[in-house]
Amino acid sequence: MTAPTATTRSPGAVLITGGASGLGAAVVDAVAAQGGTPLVLDRARPAADVSHVCADLADTDAVDAAVASLAEQAGGQIDGVFTAAGIDSCGTLRDVPAKEWEQVVVVNLLGTAAVIRSALPFLKTGSSRIVTVASTLGIKAVSDATAYCASKFGVVGFTRALAAELAGDIGVTLLIPGGMHTPFFDGRTEQYKPPADAKLNQPADVAATVLFALTQPPGCEIRELVVCASTESSWP
Repeated sequence: MTAPTATTRSPGAVLITGGASGLGAAVVDAVAAQGGTPLVLDRARPAADVSHVCADLADTDAVDAAVASLAEQAGGQIDGVFTAAGIDSCGTLRDVPAKEWEQVVVVNLLGTAAVIRSALPFLKTGSSRIVTVASTLGIKAVSDATAYCASKFGVVGFTRALAAELAGDIGVTLLIPGGMHTPFFDGRTEQYKPPADAKLNQPADVAATVLFALTQPPGCEIRELVVCASTESSWP
C-alpha cells in the first residue's frame, strides 16, 4: 500500500482577514509559498506585497465592498477564505465598558459571518474552502473573558451550522488554536498576558495546518482542527 503524502497543490486565491499580522500574516506567507494568491482584508496594510483592502469588520457594507474588490482582483473567483481577524477586551463583565464588550462580539463573530456571506458568490462549488478561527476559549470558558468566550463559542456554533448548510458544495473547517507568539497579547495589563515561561505555538506552524485544510482534494474535508502547545492550559 502506498503511504499517504502531504498535498502540494496550490491553494489558489485565498481571502485572509487579519492578514496584516499574527496568524493571518503567517497564512499569507504560507499561501504565497505554495503558489497561491493571498487577498488580505485588514484595517492595517500588510507588510507583504499582496492584494489588500483596508476595512473594518464591524462595518458590514465596507466588508461587502472589500470582498468584492479583492475577488475582482483575483479574476472573479475566490478559492479559499480564512477568517483570522479578531480582538479582545479583557476584564470582568462589570468592568469592561459595554461598547468595548459588544465590539469584540461584532468583530469576532458577526465580522466572520459577514466576510463569509460576502464571499459566497465568488466561491466555486466543489472545490472552494472556508476555514474559520475560533479559539480554545471557544470550547472552554474562563473568568474575565466573557466577551471573547461568547464570540468564539459563537464562531464554533456558526461554523458547525455552516458546514451542515454547505455540505457537498463548499468545504468548511473550524480551526481551534491555542495561544501563539503574536501581537494579540500586546497592550494588555500584565495579569492578562501569558507568563514569561508560557509554551505558545509559532504562528507559522499553525498556518501549515490551515494550508493543509485549504488544499484537501475535492470530497475530502477537515471538519475541525485543534492546534495548541502540548501544555496548553485552556485545553481540554
